Amino acid sequence: MRKLFFLALGGLLLASCSQAPKQCCAHRHPCYAYSSTIYELNTRQLTDEGTFAAAEAVLPELRECGIDILWIMPCQPIGKVTRKGTLGSYYSIQDYCAINPEFGTRADFEHFLKTAHELGFKVILDWVANHTAPDHVWTQNEGWHYRDSLGNLMVQYDWTDISKLNYDNQDMRNAMLAQMQWWMDTIGLDGFRCDVAGEVPTDFWNWAMDSLRVNHPKMFTLAENEDKAQEFTESAFDMYYGWNLHHLMNEVAQGKKGVEDLWGYFAQCDTTIRPEAIRMNFTSNHDENSWAGTEFERMGDAASLFAAFTYVVPGMPMIYTGQPSGNHHRLAFFEKDVIDRVENAPQFAMYKQLNELRENNRALWSNEEGAPMVRVAADNDAIFACVREKHCERCKVDNTVIAVMNMSDKEQTVTLDLTGYEGTYQCICGKEKEMVAEETMSLQPWEYRILTK
Repeated sequence: MRKLFFLALGGLLLASCSQAPKQCCAHRHPCYAYSSTIYELNTRQLTDEGTFAAAEAVLPELRECGIDILWIMPCQPIGKVTRKGTLGSYYSIQDYCAINPEFGTRADFEHFLKTAHELGFKVILDWVANHTAPDHVWTQNEGWHYRDSLGNLMVQYDWTDISKLNYDNQDMRNAMLAQMQWWMDTIGLDGFRCDVAGEVPTDFWNWAMDSLRVNHPKMFTLAENEDKAQEFTESAFDMYYGWNLHHLMNEVAQGKKGVEDLWGYFAQCDTTIRPEAIRMNFTSNHDENSWAGTEFERMGDAASLFAAFTYVVPGMPMIYTGQPSGNHHRLAFFEKDVIDRVENAPQFAMYKQLNELRENNRALWSNEEGAPMVRVAADNDAIFACVREKHCERCKVDNTVIAVMNMSDKEQTVTLDLTGYEGTYQCICGKEKEMVAEETMSLQPWEYRILTK
């Protein structure tokens, strides 16, 4: 029955995806990126089989949830020398242009990609340019990797299953670009998420991405880095990791930081990072889930509020494998460890609602296509209140979104100054509400309200 449901749903989605895409006014990034939500797909843990064929059957469910961009964790063969655990780390790559047999064949991946594209997804691949597995064939090339005084391959940090590449070597750079081009030209990817991007020289990224965009002007790129967001997003990357915001959300949920710290973060970003750089907002990812804990461990009862928060603030929201399914456990990184699939998980309905909210409210779109976030004056310092308002005659948009969020574990009453934003709004809960200049409301612990006009 489940397979029949997905097949029927897939047909409906194919029909809907044939409609003309929404137009955008700005062109710094691919038009599709502005309204998109990104999903990190952990192939090993998504299904019992842990294959691309099995993951393909889940694609209609992800599309129903409102996902637009699929970020596939590395899918190449994993090194065997100094391998960690039984199956090893995705990020210890033995061959850039091959498919890990654990996940299936190249034909399986290409069929997965074809189905994803037919359903309307864009698909980007996690690219590991900083290092290879120690048994990658490139280690036989003189000068392509760092070596110590005794000639031994060098590792970084506690990553004992990798060997760091030497970007002083132009031959290695040329080969790296050629591998990336193969995935774009031959396989048909839509872009890359670049692992530990800050460990690789910026001039390589600029050169590589500029070269790839000659034939793929709509490719989408994500850097796992925030410290270099200003320079990375000048040319090479569309989006950067909101690491600092993520850690700050954890601290607010744990009572260590508060609303003023959040506004301080956004004020700093407004002055240090170019306005067209898209920040990726997230409550979990493969690193956080496996090593720091699930969003429920880190955020407790605030997990749902902060999921909504990632949709309200500027940037693009990201969902990790298992989050819409109600997964409540840390996934082993080097072993097989399938996500929890809770029947009728409330998280699925929540994320679907939030994705529809983002899609249907232009003010919440990313950066140039969305609206700036303005603080709403509130008489309670436990309340995060903001408005995003988009008016554009050329785009035929007249849209306002107000968000009021109780960032505490206690019930709070707040009076908001909504002068200039009065009117009839639709609450995310489905009810209409008439908002007045001095609006007073009470919110339960970690409750949020999002209203649109």
